[in-house]
Amino acid sequence: MTLGDNGNAVIFKMEEKSKRLPDFLQTVNFKYVKLGYHYLITHLFTLILIPIFILLIAEAMRINSTDVYELWHHYLSYNPASFLTSGVCIVMGLTIYIMSWPRSVYLVEYACYRPPSRFQVSTHQYLERCQGYGDLDESLMEFQRKIVKRSGLGDETSFPETFHNPPSKPTNTMALSREETEQVMFGALDILFSTASVKPKDIGILVVNSSLFNPTPSLSAVIVNKYKLRSNIKSFNLGGMGCSAGVISVDLAKDLLQVHRNTYAIVVSTENITHGSYYGRNKSMMLPNCLFRVGGAAMLLSNKSKDKRLAKYKLVHVVRTHHGSDDKAFKCVYQDQDEAGKLGVSLSKDVMATAGSALKINITTLGPLVLPISEQLLFLATLVIKKLFNPKVKPYTPDFKLAFEHFCIHAGGRGVIDEMQRNLDLLPIHVEASRSTLHRFGNTSSSSIWYELAYIEAKGRMRKNDRVWQIALGSGFKCNSAVWVALKNVKPSTNKCCPWRDCIDRYPVQTFAKQ
Repeated sequence: MTLGDNGNAVIFKMEEKSKRLPDFLQTVNFKYVKLGYHYLITHLFTLILIPIFILLIAEAMRINSTDVYELWHHYLSYNPASFLTSGVCIVMGLTIYIMSWPRSVYLVEYACYRPPSRFQVSTHQYLERCQGYGDLDESLMEFQRKIVKRSGLGDETSFPETFHNPPSKPTNTMALSREETEQVMFGALDILFSTASVKPKDIGILVVNSSLFNPTPSLSAVIVNKYKLRSNIKSFNLGGMGCSAGVISVDLAKDLLQVHRNTYAIVVSTENITHGSYYGRNKSMMLPNCLFRVGGAAMLLSNKSKDKRLAKYKLVHVVRTHHGSDDKAFKCVYQDQDEAGKLGVSLSKDVMATAGSALKINITTLGPLVLPISEQLLFLATLVIKKLFNPKVKPYTPDFKLAFEHFCIHAGGRGVIDEMQRNLDLLPIHVEASRSTLHRFGNTSSSSIWYELAYIEAKGRMRKNDRVWQIALGSGFKCNSAVWVALKNVKPSTNKCCPWRDCIDRYPVQTFAKQ
């Protein structure tokens, strides 16, 4: 081919390309089509009302003051009784309607316990400690190495002080268990009372949850005694409800705040590692040892209208799903004794499938409350098509990223977070708080969602009107959701209230950034 021929070939190719549509028109990004559809449906009611409103204004401008006077004068002259009756009924109806409104519940402040640095244990130290007990063979040690390696935990998670004692000393006595729980609860509450402008005597409601450790007197009584709370306080102690108990406690506090006016409620969520540790040879019972770490949180809730300007968040929805009627779900997280009589909590192979099923039921209930109408219509359309026309059509998975700016997924383990990200089609940034919390603090049970919220704040990402979805999974089997809306821009905290104050710049760590 000569140069001239080559030039003609190039020109021919250019002409051929010019006859085709531009690439960006040929490959229309469905994301933007869907976004446009979402905005259209969301504002459809407003778009319909605007022309109607304009017509009403135009019609009203044609009426003069004389017409208004004549209408008003004749109505009062001929129907004074009906006018007064209507007025009284309207006032009474409005009064009853306003009084029946549910009271707003505000999250004034919260605090997460940060264990002392001397409690930190690396994965290598943890495995060395397990080896020190002497009754674990190489296969059991290899099993734990694999679990720890894949868990997503870092080298700064914390065990209670008893972990550092020689193996020959008792490690799970009642006294040591009390000591751990008191350190966590009092540590979080001390920070909460020092940062919030509320005195212990102002608290009217107290809800404490700890799944495994429930001594007598109760943990709620321990807090009443420590802080000398008032004698008529409504106190509750929740046990055996697993990692989702934090949302359950918030829900209970919310219901109590609907009944008791003008008061504060404190919710304390924790778990006890000393009492819950397993010292046997059953692999399914070893899993909690590899994942659970020391942690706890205390939350101050209020139903006082004056606290709206001080509070960080407003509680919008709580949706609870209980899957306990299914036998497999009921047994998938189960406390029992092994063959040697040693107490532990076993995690069955059905736990992930059960979690997925419970999550599906939960988001089906939550969806209509939070999703824009555009997503609900898409879901309904695919459901109708599947039922009536084509059973092979996959059900539409709603895009919860349109309903929430932030996600706090219980940091139960790397697999749990991975599955939640995949099922909800979330971006890496949406699960960053969960992965970082798991890496830095481990699975802190019911309090993990609060470490995650603190992470989002520490990153400076929380803006006024942002919506937060806290999702927790727990034994029973339960999946619970709490929805909050930010009442103001939450600035990163530098005081001791923030558990991330001296390590936030290191996150997300590189291993999570790649996922």
